[in-house]
Amino acid sequence: MTKRLLRSFALLLLLLACLRLGAAPKPNVLFIAVDDMSNSLGCYGHPLVKSPHLDRLAKSGVRFDRAYTQFPLCSPSRTSLMTGLRPDTTQVYDLQKHFRSVLPAVVTIPQMFMQNGYFAARVGKIYHYGNPGQIGTPGLDDPPSWNLALNPRGRDKDEEDQLTNHTPKRGLGSSLSFMKADGTDEEQTDGKVATEVIKLLEANKDKPFFIAAGFYRPHCPYIAPKKYFDLYPLDKITMPAGPFPEAKAAPAASLASVTPWPWFGTTETQSREAKQAYYATISFVDAQVGRLLDALDRLKLVDNTIVVFWSDHGYHEGEHGLWMKQSLWEGSARAPLLIRAPGAKGNGGASPRTVEFVDIYPTLADLAGLKPPKNLAGTSLKPLLENPNAPWTKPAFTQVWRGSFPGHSVRTERWRYTEWDNGKQGAQLFDMVNDPQELKNLAADPNHATTVQELKALTAKNWANEYRPAGGKAGKKVENN
Repeated sequence: MTKRLLRSFALLLLLLACLRLGAAPKPNVLFIAVDDMSNSLGCYGHPLVKSPHLDRLAKSGVRFDRAYTQFPLCSPSRTSLMTGLRPDTTQVYDLQKHFRSVLPAVVTIPQMFMQNGYFAARVGKIYHYGNPGQIGTPGLDDPPSWNLALNPRGRDKDEEDQLTNHTPKRGLGSSLSFMKADGTDEEQTDGKVATEVIKLLEANKDKPFFIAAGFYRPHCPYIAPKKYFDLYPLDKITMPAGPFPEAKAAPAASLASVTPWPWFGTTETQSREAKQAYYATISFVDAQVGRLLDALDRLKLVDNTIVVFWSDHGYHEGEHGLWMKQSLWEGSARAPLLIRAPGAKGNGGASPRTVEFVDIYPTLADLAGLKPPKNLAGTSLKPLLENPNAPWTKPAFTQVWRGSFPGHSVRTERWRYTEWDNGKQGAQLFDMVNDPQELKNLAADPNHATTVQELKALTAKNWANEYRPAGGKAGKKVENN
């Protein structure tokens, strides 16, 4: 009897070993973030901007054409994405408050992976940094999220005194300033980010990893090696024609992100120069992403590595007289999102569905077979990775704070509806199918009263437990990072 039991136990151990050998390895994650990137990429149809490496990623993964940040400002956006919670839950509306002061026990995306045996590392900006002021420091990082965190600093930071600055009264983090840099890509901070990430990929290729690459560009000041400026002759760069009647008729709060309006008081020529530099930094960052993708190929990690590429929010390039972010117009709220999941049936496709950045957390948990926290605000995008055109009715919600009152916006596949101070400071409704440039506000049109009522109800439901900072202040105003 004893020998029979021992024989059965040995067979069981052998069976378990075979099962382990045949089991699929845990998928790795390469998590790529950029700062302040609009949808001005070749893969999103831009006729001028050259982004061959992100285009390559888009062709091998799923491009989300309607992906929206929860708050178009660096720290609130990144905090929401990394915790999977909406800004009203994290209570982060500014660039100083750390989410752990409100949610000390929250489990972030990389923490979830760490808890499941992954090596988690960050190079560069994932949580908030004052950009460029805090380059080379930990910034407003979250140490519990990482096994290892690195903070490169390049010559772009050391040579800031050589910038051309068309808005000298503004801090560098919100300026229209630029530099055609000398030297190589690898000498720039973002070049160093790519170099360090590649080293981590090489060192950890044989164990499951979550490695985050946080690039600082195309955030201002717009600094890139000269060769990237050469891609964009100034005579090819244009600015939207004024005088922007749609903006002049809009609620004042909708334009409050740009003072003086329009274009921070710059001339058309100055703004064209800034846009040329902005495009140059996009192509520069694209080249660094290409280095990471090449490393995955070289290390034979492609078939077992989920790649996520995102910008913390969108970016205005002169439309409506606006620059940068912190608005609730489409250009600020909509941002690039590319996801390549190995073996996903939808790879190579584009999804027209309306998705949110809070959806990224549950998506990664789903793809990796991990159990996420129960209180996440988003929904897994795995069905859209399998079929980018799958039925999907979930809207996207974006918000900002205007010193003493909020702006709330809801986006469906057809409509964008925005309320300022719950409607007290005005409202906007745009038909994004027939008016994608948001030129005609239909909020007061009686023909669209039913639509307004429906979207107003969605807005009220999403912000039923609205957070307002004590005293109506979100915090001391600092650089527009």
